[in-house]
Amino acid sequence: MYNHGLRLTGDWSLAEDVMSETFLAAWRTRASLHPEGGSLGPWLLGIATHKAHNATRRLRRQRLFLSRQPAPPAVTDFAEESAGRIDDARRLAVVRDALSGLRSQDRDVLVLCVWSGLTYQECAEALGIPLGTVRSRLARARRRLDRLSAKNLEPHGPRGEVRKQAAFAAARSQEENR
Repeated sequence: MYNHGLRLTGDWSLAEDVMSETFLAAWRTRASLHPEGGSLGPWLLGIATHKAHNATRRLRRQRLFLSRQPAPPAVTDFAEESAGRIDDARRLAVVRDALSGLRSQDRDVLVLCVWSGLTYQECAEALGIPLGTVRSRLARARRRLDRLSAKNLEPHGPRGEVRKQAAFAAARSQEENR
């Protein structure tokens, strides 16, 4: 049955399907056979021929359907984005460690002035403290953050970039607040 299916379809995998479908169909229709002798070969080959034609017709229709479908969209390369996210997570962990080394009062002033972009006056109003206290806490926080980041960051490499970025943000904030 397999060889007959292979000759009719020209495909090994399809011939296996034809063979299994032939024996399944023969089993299902076994009650229609007459018990008097004779060979089952022609009957099985007839079923196999019918199943092979159905399989090739189904394959032809499937290929025609697939040829009419639009090509799938190209998948963009996301390796650099993933690497960037990993680097960002590392940088954030270093910054979080450095910030945890600050007193909460100094950290609040630093976060409001540097990251939230508030002026010294707005920060003083938000925290309910004098303007001079904001300036002194911010200066103290920057010095402490610089010392902590110098310990935790290498001078070069991805972690060194965090130190440069933090220093740049702090300098920019100081310029804007003047």
